[in-house]
Amino acid sequence: MLQGLLDSGFPPERVTVLDPHPSDWHTGLGIRRTAELPADKAIVLVAVKPQMMTEALPRLAPLGNGGTLFLTVAAGTALSFYEWTLGAQTPVIRAMPNTPAAVGRGITAIVGNATASAADMDLAEHFLSAVGQVVRLDSEEQMDAVTALSGSGPAYVFHLVEAMAQAGIAQGLPEDLAMDLARATVAGAGELLHRSEESAAQLRINVTSPKGTTEAALNQLMRAEDGLPAVMKRAVAAATERSRELGK
Repeated sequence: MLQGLLDSGFPPERVTVLDPHPSDWHTGLGIRRTAELPADKAIVLVAVKPQMMTEALPRLAPLGNGGTLFLTVAAGTALSFYEWTLGAQTPVIRAMPNTPAAVGRGITAIVGNATASAADMDLAEHFLSAVGQVVRLDSEEQMDAVTALSGSGPAYVFHLVEAMAQAGIAQGLPEDLAMDLARATVAGAGELLHRSEESAAQLRINVTSPKGTTEAALNQLMRAEDGLPAVMKRAVAAATERSRELGK
């Protein structure tokens, strides 16, 4: 996310990284790294694992109950926890990005607490749009499903590539060729979907000739009992439930 923000033209000298174990990837970018809490920041981006939240967040409490907007990308941590730790009058916005943000093609869902103003939401959207599309949720209750669908979703696609390659190998293709074909097919189909004004369903129909090879494959993938839709529903449901558990 930081790389995308810098690539969009944001001045690096306005960024401070507070990290007890900083990496060296941003060496030379002009970003300030410190172990001390900076003062009067417009946005604090909280980007730690949920298991580290009880240790990391209290350090930021001096910036709470003021004009600093807290924008968090931690999965499973409710807005109420930030209010309890930072102060009830702290504007907080939860965000769930995904890994394609690294190439500017992410999608991030956001929802704010009662203290977050319309201007705060606009600021968060502007900040996050540097790494892709931003959508606003109607309620925080939707965040667990968003986490399961788009937050974890890239892993599902990567596994699809693995499965396609293995299926090609099973039909006699060399391993390297099968992976090249699967990888390029999924990447190309995703770009076509991105650029096309047609729905995913229509694009699927467009490539499916009656009684052809694609239809034969889809007859297996679309089976009601054990096809891809049924498997995906179970997978997203499991991820949603895990997100809820992390928030308890």
